[in-house]
Amino acid sequence: MTKPRRFFRTPFVSALLGGAVVLAFGWIAIAAGWIQAEGGTTTTVSPQLTAPVADRTGEDTNVVNQIYREDGDGVGFIEAEVSAQESQSFSPFGEPESGGGTATGSGFVIDAEGHMLTNNHVVEGAEQVQVKLGDSETAYEAKVVGTDPSMDLALLDVEAPADQLHPLALGRSADMEVGDPVVAIGNPFGLDRTVTSGIVSALQRQISAPDGFSISNVIQTDAAINPGNSGGPLINANGEVIGINSQIATGSGGGGNVGIGFAIPIDMVKAEIQELKTTGEVDHAFLGLSGGTITSDLAEALNLPVEEGVIVQTVVEGGPADEAGVEGGNTSATIDGAQVSLGGDIVTEVDGRKVASMDEVIEVVNEADPGDELELTLLRDAETKTVTVTLGDRPDSAASQSPE
Repeated sequence: MTKPRRFFRTPFVSALLGGAVVLAFGWIAIAAGWIQAEGGTTTTVSPQLTAPVADRTGEDTNVVNQIYREDGDGVGFIEAEVSAQESQSFSPFGEPESGGGTATGSGFVIDAEGHMLTNNHVVEGAEQVQVKLGDSETAYEAKVVGTDPSMDLALLDVEAPADQLHPLALGRSADMEVGDPVVAIGNPFGLDRTVTSGIVSALQRQISAPDGFSISNVIQTDAAINPGNSGGPLINANGEVIGINSQIATGSGGGGNVGIGFAIPIDMVKAEIQELKTTGEVDHAFLGLSGGTITSDLAEALNLPVEEGVIVQTVVEGGPADEAGVEGGNTSATIDGAQVSLGGDIVTEVDGRKVASMDEVIEVVNEADPGDELELTLLRDAETKTVTVTLGDRPDSAASQSPE
């Protein structure tokens, strides 16, 4: 018997090592918040950092051991006291203990002033933050300098003596290739300074931040990452940080590592450090629509006039896309078990560049700033139409902007 064609790949469920996150691959009707994707500038700010780790090429040594010895002292064990009310809103990478409201995670020092990077969900809502550096049992007070929930990023200032600060060098995530060796250092399950190793399993993944918005160009790795690794560094063979470990996939409901971890690329993080230092927050662009990738099978099933592009599902009322005249679907249908809105515009180009997937539209928005203009080329009733969208400011969460 001939098997029916599937127009949608089956989503798999992942966990944010303490908070469940659904990662859907293939064509999906993205929630309105997804394309309310992060903006921020693409200009890389280069704060003063430690000198790069010496090149180990040609050395007959254990590279993982070298990285551990040279970088381990710059990795911190973070404990954040979270109120009961705050701890219910989102489970951090290390879940609060049953009676204490203590969230645990990792972080790493980036300069001699005591600034440390970690995930926002490690310290979100914290009333007090303490950090232990390296293998020391001394706990230092830390204050949250700035946060970016849409990148799941937080910048801390650790009140530690200068001789206890061992900044890590920040590398270039853009230089990483699939198969490159990587090392993770962190505090899984409270086991401080644990090192694991693996490779870059894939590049340009997308994950969902705790506030519901998407994070693009994420690094996938098979280095073992577990609760407590959140916010810790993913390090290349030269000892340079190329990502911040943030999420894992756990298959069908387990809570531990199954060889699929995700790290926020350090190039995106470097672009935000100075803004976090000076303003405490980062502005992101907002388009205000949800859509799905058109495949050849989907185009045939729906009798669409094109075989690639993005079919607009919904448009946030009063949002930038709505103001520009973009129209969402008006007819509901079920295809391959997924609910789809039909009759909406089809986006074929953004700023004159053809787009073949929703991921490409998201990336364009991610690279833009609030106030920037995007020219969308649309197909509506088999006619081509061009509209100019002025991007807005991203709201606090994707859920708050769900279309009616």
